[in-house]
Amino acid sequence: MKKRIKTILFVLLMGFIHTVWAQEKQVSGTVTDADDGSPLPGASVLVKGKTTGTQTDFDGNFTVTLDENDVLVVSYIGYVRQEIPVAGKSSLNVQLEIDQNALDEVVVVAYGTQKKETVTSSVVEVKSEKLTDVTVPEVATMLQGKVTGVQVLPSSGSPGSSPNIIIRGRSSINSTNSPLWIVDGVIVGNSDPKLNPKDVASMSILKDASATALYGNRGANGVIIVTTKRGTVGQKPQMTVSLKTAINQFNPGNFKVMDSRQLYEFHESLGNTNPWFDGSLLQRDFNWVDATTQDALVRDASVSFTSATETHNLLVSGGYYSEEGTVIGNKLNRYTYRTNLDYKISKKLTIKPKLYFVFDRRDNTREGSLYQAYTNLPWDIPFNEDGSVVNANQALGDSWLGRDKSNYFYDRQWNYSDSRSFDLFTSFDFEYKLLKNLTYISTNNFRWGNYESYSYTDPRSNGGSASNGSIEDYTYRELSRFTNQMLKYSNIFNEDHTVNVLAAYEYNDSSTRDVTTRSENVVVNGKVQSVGLKPAAADGDASEFAQQSFLVAADYDYKGRYFAKTSLRVDGASAFAPDYRYGEFYSVAVGWNIHKENFFNSKSINVLKLRASHGAVGNQPGGFGYLSTYDVRFQYAGLIAAKPNRLGTEDLTWEKGIESNFGLDATLFNAIDLTVDYYNKENSGLLFYRRLSDQTGFSGRYQNIGSVTNKGVEVAVSADIVSTDDFGINVGANISFNKNNVKELPDGTDIISDSFIIREGEEFGSFYMRKWLGVNPADGAPVYEIIDEETGESSTTADYNSATLQVAGSANPDYTGGFNTSFWYKNFTLSSNWTFSYGAELYNASRNLFDSDGYYLQYNQMVLPDGWSRWERPGDVATHPKPQPGGYAGSNQTSTRYLEDGSYLRLNNVRLSYDFPTSLMNDIGISNANIYLSGDNLVTFTKFTGVDPTVNDGSGATTLGYTSIGYPVPRRFALGLNITF
Repeated sequence: MKKRIKTILFVLLMGFIHTVWAQEKQVSGTVTDADDGSPLPGASVLVKGKTTGTQTDFDGNFTVTLDENDVLVVSYIGYVRQEIPVAGKSSLNVQLEIDQNALDEVVVVAYGTQKKETVTSSVVEVKSEKLTDVTVPEVATMLQGKVTGVQVLPSSGSPGSSPNIIIRGRSSINSTNSPLWIVDGVIVGNSDPKLNPKDVASMSILKDASATALYGNRGANGVIIVTTKRGTVGQKPQMTVSLKTAINQFNPGNFKVMDSRQLYEFHESLGNTNPWFDGSLLQRDFNWVDATTQDALVRDASVSFTSATETHNLLVSGGYYSEEGTVIGNKLNRYTYRTNLDYKISKKLTIKPKLYFVFDRRDNTREGSLYQAYTNLPWDIPFNEDGSVVNANQALGDSWLGRDKSNYFYDRQWNYSDSRSFDLFTSFDFEYKLLKNLTYISTNNFRWGNYESYSYTDPRSNGGSASNGSIEDYTYRELSRFTNQMLKYSNIFNEDHTVNVLAAYEYNDSSTRDVTTRSENVVVNGKVQSVGLKPAAADGDASEFAQQSFLVAADYDYKGRYFAKTSLRVDGASAFAPDYRYGEFYSVAVGWNIHKENFFNSKSINVLKLRASHGAVGNQPGGFGYLSTYDVRFQYAGLIAAKPNRLGTEDLTWEKGIESNFGLDATLFNAIDLTVDYYNKENSGLLFYRRLSDQTGFSGRYQNIGSVTNKGVEVAVSADIVSTDDFGINVGANISFNKNNVKELPDGTDIISDSFIIREGEEFGSFYMRKWLGVNPADGAPVYEIIDEETGESSTTADYNSATLQVAGSANPDYTGGFNTSFWYKNFTLSSNWTFSYGAELYNASRNLFDSDGYYLQYNQMVLPDGWSRWERPGDVATHPKPQPGGYAGSNQTSTRYLEDGSYLRLNNVRLSYDFPTSLMNDIGISNANIYLSGDNLVTFTKFTGVDPTVNDGSGATTLGYTSIGYPVPRRFALGLNITF
């Protein structure tokens, strides 16, 4: 019996071992092109649901170890993926079909689309799924860190504020440095088009002159083309609901002002002898920053409906966005609506009407003052014991010590402002197929904008005491029209030669009008001008502009290997004198898909394309600089009189940019995408408002002066490190190097403006100020640099006025960029997005007040960061002088003392999302559902001691690189839900 049991156990054991061995086996095979049988080296051969796998060798062969019941997933770029069960198989011959969708993948370019593989210019397209991470009401911020050569700099953290965008460096002094926005083929202008981010299907960023030349005299700063959503033919009608709630937190960065004890000790160290300075001040400690800021609520909701058939394609969407400011008293409400319809009336005619409007409302704005929050002393308490508000302007004795005698809580009891804006965009576009290969495309758009603001100043407030209260109304209206009539020809000859040609006429004009009225001596809580007994002011302005353009473009493609493109645009603009009204802008570009050559046979390089382009674009000024203007708001002997204002310049014309670009696109190991671009652009004829002598009677005139160059290298890389059905890792990074230089100025003469200088051979955006050398260890006095003009030798001085004004750094970064990561496991996805900037210097103007060595005794002072110290005794090596009443002559004036390293690394966004199982959702009538948690602006690594190194006071030549008490971008935490029915 025992022997029989052992025999049975032995047989079962051998059977189990045989089963185990039988489950694991080797499979070999070859992966080839289904059309011509050529091997596909570097094809991915993975075991489905596992991380094991391999790649094919140079001849397309592979060997992989797997279990009997496994499934192989075979993929190759540009081909349709196959899943193959291996049960009962030891060898495989896998033939992959060309993926026509991949071959036909197109990107949006100027006035149309183009196959991605034939693009010859520097164009980056960002799809909608990459634009949904951050919580903002506008689309520009969503580009942060995602596109090489594109800087997105917040102008403010206030709700609804639009960022400044700079593409491939700054080059204009008085004209805009902002890119041109195009929405669904319509030229919108250089400002944020106020789109609902949920409506955006893709954004194409056109960076080089070849890509932007078809926009002529407005393409010098790059172009951003926005395409809004449509339905997908073959899908059932869908309704998508997106809901999001977020909390904003005030984000003061590294900047912190003193509390009561810290400030008291500071005044002790400088020997404050004022009678009000005694220990009782320690009983008074009000945190002005906390009282001025808050955790603020954000709500974002949108609903969209799409339907697409062979005859129609429809999108209807509506959105609501509400955001409270982190500075108390500011709130934005935005309402948007869009309808896109493509309706195919016949085989030849398709109509494409569109309607979009956005309504912004800022109601009862009683915003706190960040300036007072930082400058007011913690010893000044804004509220009495009974809760009433202190009128600091009338405070007696030592009850209020701050220099400005201002308590914003007092006036905001009554004073407020609000604003409304309404922008309407409506288009009637259509296409008519004239012949088999010839199509007529008509784009026609009408835009109307209205902005109204209202400001009430109560007679009881300090601000209204002089005028016994006031009411001010401001109204701005804009009407613009745009039309483009285009013929497009496309044909393929002998299956190898593809030709596309377009010719178009374009016209657009705009007119604006604004009116300001103010009345004083008003009734308390009055709402309209008629309650004011004294009409105090009436002002207004109006402007008009018109432009017509003629454009042609053609591109050629031979077998997808060689391509060429050329374009010409002629613009005529009303801003210039008749003899200088028209200008020509052109481009040429070529490309070569080396990987499609018969001689190219690389296992590791799947795609290799070279690009080269050259073109000329322009930058147009506002106004009519060629005309002399006069100010007629004067009287002489009781009659209206005029006096000279601006001298006209007959030969004034637009700024012109000439740019060359060389690029390389590659795909390595079927998993890594690499793009490298080198560019060299020169902007000449820069517009500058030159001041004239008072003897001329004119204040100045516009002139075309000098030139600026920008040279740079851009690198972008992304990689699918792991890619299976259940698990994946994707990373991407980009970096941009730009070198800016002023090449030429009239007569080589420097142009100095505030703390900046424009000088031949220097960067455009160079600081010009006295150089701070630190503190004299012997006596603790400030030390500055003197440079001998003849010998160039350097010496030191304690006299600020004797120090030499000199070029002291640049507001331009050495390099900028960003990187992103994405990890997914089954239905979970974790993603992050980062941006960085290195090498730019940033003037921290707030330190003139808060780091003044005792000059501003009645302002609060900043807490010194770690590593900074004050001089106390001879021999001390310190960063700051010993504070003294009244400070030191010049120590808190403009110098490199307050010029700081503006480099930073910021975590823009982290997002964790979960896709609910489709099978579960289908049971309750839902196609897809996704829930997510996200955080924006979570951390910024920087040495900058101010509030926010990304917020500058502007984007012009003399403002970028300068920041004061800015409104920082808030830290934000959001919970969102997307549902598709």
